[in-house]
Amino acid sequence: MKLLGTNTSPYVRKVRLVLLEKSIPHTYLIDAPREPGSRVARANPLARIPALILDDETCVFDSPVIAEYLDTLNDTPILIPRNDALARMRVKRWEALADGIMDSAVVVRTECLRPAEKQDADIIIRHNNAITHALEFIADQLGQAQWCEGSFITLGDLALASALIYLDLRQLDRNWRKKHPNLAIWFEKINGRPSVQFALKI
Repeated sequence: MKLLGTNTSPYVRKVRLVLLEKSIPHTYLIDAPREPGSRVARANPLARIPALILDDETCVFDSPVIAEYLDTLNDTPILIPRNDALARMRVKRWEALADGIMDSAVVVRTECLRPAEKQDADIIIRHNNAITHALEFIADQLGQAQWCEGSFITLGDLALASALIYLDLRQLDRNWRKKHPNLAIWFEKINGRPSVQFALKI
């Protein structure tokens, strides 16, 4: 299978972490949708990344769908609980929180790239506030736990790590570590995993 994406996309990073944690053979191809000759629009009708192309050329799109599909391919590890509906819901809720942070951070980034006179301050404030509130909620829910859900790594951890890495990339002045030291401790642990380090290098 092939994964089309870019190194700066937090959604792509989430999928890459799933692939790496589960040791699923794949080829990662850097392919920016806006670049001439991009394969993304031909593979994904939404023309977005990540786009996972299976061996039969089927394209799987939208990072939650890709992540859930990949988790069914093997059991090492199981990233989304399969036999506990409430635990499954909680993991998917962690993913939704992380994806929501990514969504708002991307909106802020896009708005800030516009000429100053065309920027909508209300949009920037609203989405930055959403990120702030989500981080407060996450820090409270996480407490001193080692993992987002249960005793092992899950998709929730990988999604949250991807969101925080993106904040470090695009909103370094947010200083979320100082405001949420428990989250900083959690992040340092997961940031040391080989999958995360590998995904950051490429």
